[in-house]
Amino acid sequence: MSDQKNKPSIAIAVAVGKNSEIGKNNQLLWHMPADLKYFKQTTSGHTVVMGRKTFDSVGRPLPNRRNIVITRDASLKIDGVEVVNSLNEALNITQSEEKPVFIIGGAEIYHQALPKTNMLYLTTIHETFDADTFFPVINRNEWDTVSSETHLADEKNKYDYTFEVLKRK
Repeated sequence: MSDQKNKPSIAIAVAVGKNSEIGKNNQLLWHMPADLKYFKQTTSGHTVVMGRKTFDSVGRPLPNRRNIVITRDASLKIDGVEVVNSLNEALNITQSEEKPVFIIGGAEIYHQALPKTNMLYLTTIHETFDADTFFPVINRNEWDTVSSETHLADEKNKYDYTFEVLKRK
């Protein structure tokens, strides 16, 4: 029923360690204020789609964004959040949006969304971490680098990091 031309572009926003680490025990592995600021600037005014465990780790709807949470629990209700039962359902209810829809985690949602994604907002933290959750492997041959900025660690950000924007070829 939906017209492919009317579907929004799908973007992923993710921060990873050197080995694609993204979390442990449902928590981020680092505190990087520069990445939090970049994430806020990038996703503000957009729809963000996340799994329930990611929502639980955030703890509240993200301000100035339409928040959609994917869960298997059909009875779950969260104030300020639209609850759906699948990534496809989340994408269907956003198909009239003109701005990109951001997938913001967790690992299973990233895995499902990556093949459908047009843009990747990737922060690489140049360090290895003990993790139990990883981002899917990216085939760099499928992506063009739109921009890349590397920053050195400073008094607020403990590790060197790179912000990249990648666009699917």
